[in-house]
Amino acid sequence: MSFELPELPYDYDALAPFMSRETLEFHHDKHHQAYVTNGNNLLKDSGLEGKSLEEIVKASFGSNAGLFNNAGQHYNHIHFWKWMKKGGGGTSLPAKLQAAIDSDLGGYDKFKADFMNAGATQFGSGWCWIAVKDGKLAIMKTPNGENPLVHGATPILGCDVWEHSYYIDYRNARPKYLEAFVDSLINWDYVEECYDAAMG
Repeated sequence: MSFELPELPYDYDALAPFMSRETLEFHHDKHHQAYVTNGNNLLKDSGLEGKSLEEIVKASFGSNAGLFNNAGQHYNHIHFWKWMKKGGGGTSLPAKLQAAIDSDLGGYDKFKADFMNAGATQFGSGWCWIAVKDGKLAIMKTPNGENPLVHGATPILGCDVWEHSYYIDYRNARPKYLEAFVDSLINWDYVEECYDAAMG
């Protein structure tokens, strides 16, 4: 398969003031496009042509750093755009997801604190996650383009803490960005879709 840049599922202004048009234009049109372009170049003659994106991410981890970095970031960003929506975030979660967060993560407030802490303490570039591992939800963080797929888990929510995700809007205040993401941007319906798929 070749990588393709997906359209954003909303207008460039839809997430303001929590994520600006300028951030989305740079982040989607330039950064994500670069992962697609570089990933396609590195996929050629890798022996992984024709595999699914998930298979490429897992197979290239630890064996083809260039391909992994770009394929991993492509996978992460395909979902990242869908993990946000206008009027998102907050405490109104689908019941099944709320029950899982209560039982596995200690409730909404503890999830929020632990998720934000994972994002704030990820040194340098990376991501913070809710993932399904061994049938239960877990909070994780990964460096650079890594994701839970390469650690035996399936991501159902991720927040990009690379500086290009927040620096235009928040400068160096990564915790403020993380709080805005949780309180005002998360698309809980898509998180539930990912949860259902992971629990399969």
